[in-house]
Amino acid sequence: MKQTVEAIIDEKGHVRLVEPVEIKGMRRALVTILDEAPAEIDEVTQLAEKALAEDWLKPEEDEAWTHLQ
Repeated sequence: MKQTVEAIIDEKGHVRLVEPVEIKGMRRALVTILDEAPAEIDEVTQLAEKALAEDWLKPEEDEAWTHLQ
């Protein structure tokens, strides 16, 4: 299955994905470099919020933190 994810690439060519990606095993990837600067950190945080919320709302997550309540 093909999927597109947002990433930021720095001057040295290091690629950082904006949100986590779940894949099975090693995969090839194609990188398209856009002619625009990355989004501001607040915008990146907002974009990642949905993906993080899905993890935070899992019952396993609640169970993992019960010892701190």
